Amino acid sequence: MTDLLPVPAVSAPAPAVTADARPVHSAADFTLTPAARAALLDAMPASTRRAYERDWDRFAAWCAKNGRVAIPATPETVTSHVTDLTTTPSDTGRPLSPSSIERALAAIRTMHKLADVTAPETKAARKILDAYRERLALAKDPAARTRKADPATPDVLRAMLGTLNRDTLAGKRDAVILLLGYACATRVSELAALDLADVRITSDGLLVTAYRRKIKKFTEVAVPYGRVPATCPVRAVRDLVAAMAEAGRTAGPLLVRIDRHGRIAPPMTRGGRTIGDPQGRMTADAVADVVTKSAAAVVTKSANGVESKGLEGSWTGHSLRRGFATAARRSGAALEKIGRHGGWKDGSTALLGYIEESDRWTDNPVTGL
Repeated sequence: MTDLLPVPAVSAPAPAVTADARPVHSAADFTLTPAARAALLDAMPASTRRAYERDWDRFAAWCAKNGRVAIPATPETVTSHVTDLTTTPSDTGRPLSPSSIERALAAIRTMHKLADVTAPETKAARKILDAYRERLALAKDPAARTRKADPATPDVLRAMLGTLNRDTLAGKRDAVILLLGYACATRVSELAALDLADVRITSDGLLVTAYRRKIKKFTEVAVPYGRVPATCPVRAVRDLVAAMAEAGRTAGPLLVRIDRHGRIAPPMTRGGRTIGDPQGRMTADAVADVVTKSAAAVVTKSANGVESKGLEGSWTGHSLRRGFATAARRSGAALEKIGRHGGWKDGSTALLGYIEESDRWTDNPVTGL
């Protein structure tokens, strides 16, 4: 893992000398061991590591170009870099969004901590960032707004399911992604991590053992049978498990790569080397793609009968998690039950935001004035 974020060697601060008999810290006390540094990197989600790597490479290149030291960086260097990010076009042809620059600041601070040096103070840099955010907002620039996935509520789910060919193994798998991801309110990484052994079919429904990354523990989620077979997650899982058993797969990942010929875990190579999980486990990005592609395949019809393809809005893997919270709240479920079912932390601001959006009409303070 450590080769993802190479950390320059930086000498530790000199230990303070005390006048009394208390032990005096040495340089080693201010230095992470290689094992501790690797463990910290491993604790970081892979997508975050990749993003931080890109942010750090950009910062280091900017420092080299402008004759500045990347680590330890001064507050003035960080402020100047942030100012440059707000005006210089990125790979998209536009300057980075405020949220991307916020992440870049986090990457710079993280790299300093991993190098056992004090992270630079960012107060001035954040003032520049706040001014940039306000400038975009006043200009009605969409970049000023935080991008959110639209919630995949039941009507949306039904439309997405209608795009699948559920007679095929891939169609059965994709139906499980949509229905189980929604019913368990999983993140795509949590959904991709499920094994066949993690999903038990009982007379009452499913018992799904999912590892919730944000709260760092396993939860057992109960999913009852649905009233409508076509949208029942229990039946969808049962169909997929039976089809995989028929194809010879009775253990390993629940969600696997399937090619257009219906082969499970077909070999993949790049540059002559075998890539991908050897058991064929789908990546979190591949799971999210199923949601995005299903939404793009939905055919809608306007009031005057004109057909168009693709649902309006932003549809990602997180749409399933948001859709569960929205629909559960609208059906009257209590906040704490929604949170515990979906593995949100107690008092989660993200969940509260979903609930507020769900309640904006049903619990509107203007009503009755």
